[in-house]
Amino acid sequence: MLKFFFNRLVFFSLFIFFPVLVSAQDSESDILFLKIQELEIEIANLRNDVEAQNYLIEKLIKESVKKEEDIELSDAIDSDIADEVYRFDGINDSQSIDEIYNEAIKALGDEDYTSAQKLLTYLINNFSDPEKLPLSLFWLGEIEFSSGNFDVSKSYYIQLISSYENHWRVPLAHKKIGDIFLKQGDIKMAKEKYRFVVREFPNNPASSMSLQSIEDME
Repeated sequence: MLKFFFNRLVFFSLFIFFPVLVSAQDSESDILFLKIQELEIEIANLRNDVEAQNYLIEKLIKESVKKEEDIELSDAIDSDIADEVYRFDGINDSQSIDEIYNEAIKALGDEDYTSAQKLLTYLINNFSDPEKLPLSLFWLGEIEFSSGNFDVSKSYYIQLISSYENHWRVPLAHKKIGDIFLKQGDIKMAKEKYRFVVREFPNNPASSMSLQSIEDME
């Protein structure tokens, strides 16, 4: 269809220049002048038709891709699928956020940490949600911690603490940073962090966990 319109544009373009040459020789040719105007109008209409066809084609492609993505998301997560699979309409669509987060938690339960990491990272990079984002940061920290990537893990916990200081996961994130210091052999910093948790969050379960860690160190 696009090729057809393009050929017609080329064809009519030839007719534009040819009459112009003739009209240069005979400026009194009203018939040629009117013919040029008619051709210009028809070319403009053809251009509009081409643009309309392009819009419809792009819309059909997007709808087709969206359907394929929805089908793939409902299937078991394949860790080899590229990140582009996880795309949703509406950056603040809460249903889409829930779907991604639930898939990530399911992958964590199945110990499929690669898929969980991809989903959580996608959620952080593409959505804005005061509940799911700090939870995603926490779980990314947990994944890196379990893999022994302590510096990366600490960066996720710190991002959670600094960006969502009132979130209910913050006390445990502080405690986990103490665990990282302990794993890295920095006993002094580990104790300081545990004591911080006990002092600042006395009624939080992370406080009793920190007390237990201090007792285990002594």
